[in-house]
Amino acid sequence: MSDGRSGELAAPIIHVRGLVTRIGGRVLHENLDLDVHPGEVLGVVGGSGSGKSVLLRTIVGLARPVAGEVEVFGEALRLLSDARRRALEARWGVLFQDGALFSSMTVAQNIAVPLREQLYLPQRLMDEIAALKIALVGLPPDAGAKFPAELSGGMRKRAGLARALALDPQLLFLDEPTAGLDPIAAGDFDTLIRDLQTSLGLTVFMVTHDLDSLAAICDRIAVLVDKRLIIGTMAELLRHPDPWIQAYFHGPRGRAALGERMTSSGG
Repeated sequence: MSDGRSGELAAPIIHVRGLVTRIGGRVLHENLDLDVHPGEVLGVVGGSGSGKSVLLRTIVGLARPVAGEVEVFGEALRLLSDARRRALEARWGVLFQDGALFSSMTVAQNIAVPLREQLYLPQRLMDEIAALKIALVGLPPDAGAKFPAELSGGMRKRAGLARALALDPQLLFLDEPTAGLDPIAAGDFDTLIRDLQTSLGLTVFMVTHDLDSLAAICDRIAVLVDKRLIIGTMAELLRHPDPWIQAYFHGPRGRAALGERMTSSGG
């Protein structure tokens, strides 16, 4: 199955070749290849313990591979100086599964963290940017003065997303963004991601187990099977013979989530 898209001219924003990662002596990825193209939403799925989140952390430089090359925006991460890495990191935002908000800081203060790390701005301007990002993710204005513990799970996700968008990134990493949300809140979050991707021109790398999210917002899906990725559109994967893919997409939950897509594709 092709890893590219017909007529794709622009260089991939994420380019991974021959990636090998190992955790505690266990190989998670072996000779893994991946390209993520500008402006697409790529969903990454796989079984529990297959290394989905480790792949995300490796691409953003939080985990070091045993072998292979990871390039983001055309720059090889292993070759970057500290200054170049810091500049590169300003071009992406990350929403971790639990939001990773600082509990002792208000939402507005959390959003200001990357601004303080990367820029030299007066406090008034950082407050204005925080308010703008709070509105952008659909939180009420008074959320900025609240602490994470005062927010619902869905609001914490949105606050974490606001922080991920603080520096106006081109690339957005999402780690299980709808985990722990009820179906309505998860659907609203999917809509928010797609709307932001469209309006801001984002490229999105999303680790998820949520079949509804895959169906609703992903342009392509990368399935982590046997330490490598099988990549394609939803229609292509529905026809793929791999047993895990068949079980995942054609099982009861898959049929419920995908509905008409499976019927129209002959599944």
